[in-house]
Amino acid sequence: MVMRVVQQARKCLLLADVVVATDDERIFQHVLEHGGKAVMTAPDHPSGTDRCLEALNLLEGGADAVINIQGDEPFVDPGQLESLCMLLERKGVEIATLAIRIQTLEVLDDPNKVKVIFNPIGRAIYFSRLPIPFLKGVKSEERLSQHSFFKHVGLYAFNAEVLRHICTLQPSPLELAESLEQLRWLEAGYSIHVVETTIETPAIDTPEDLKYIQS
Repeated sequence: MVMRVVQQARKCLLLADVVVATDDERIFQHVLEHGGKAVMTAPDHPSGTDRCLEALNLLEGGADAVINIQGDEPFVDPGQLESLCMLLERKGVEIATLAIRIQTLEVLDDPNKVKVIFNPIGRAIYFSRLPIPFLKGVKSEERLSQHSFFKHVGLYAFNAEVLRHICTLQPSPLELAESLEQLRWLEAGYSIHVVETTIETPAIDTPEDLKYIQS
């Protein structure tokens, strides 16, 4: 699965390099044996964001920007990565991520599917496990016909200096309440720019996820 993610990421021609950051010797060796690049990182990182920073520091010559692609995202689309790269090139963009329009009430009401609201120029206002915004006076079954809701797609692009700064922040009250790391960045005053995607890229986190994809 990891090499599938690597292969997909390499199709994005705007990426200068693709490197796997891991604390598992088996993954490290597997990537090298199959022609990929990998770095060994500490086993005690509290998040993938912190692991990204260590990987950045280990890279010879460093980088101006980093995209955090999860190893359980074998269907990541090169076009999505290209969109993040182009967004991050805009002046003033510190962090970039993706969102996809929600089509079903099942996804809208699933607390494991993170929702995001953003303003007309694409800056995130808030992320939540609850459906946001709340529609006053609208029947539950009619919500999708009355408003556009968006699910957060967990790909992040960081300006390198911003990445270094956010990794020094302590967990914030909103982050602890929702268990969403990106709320820490918003509370600290950083802007997160959101670009809409129409491509669904399911992650494989459990054996059930794999069975669903195979079906």
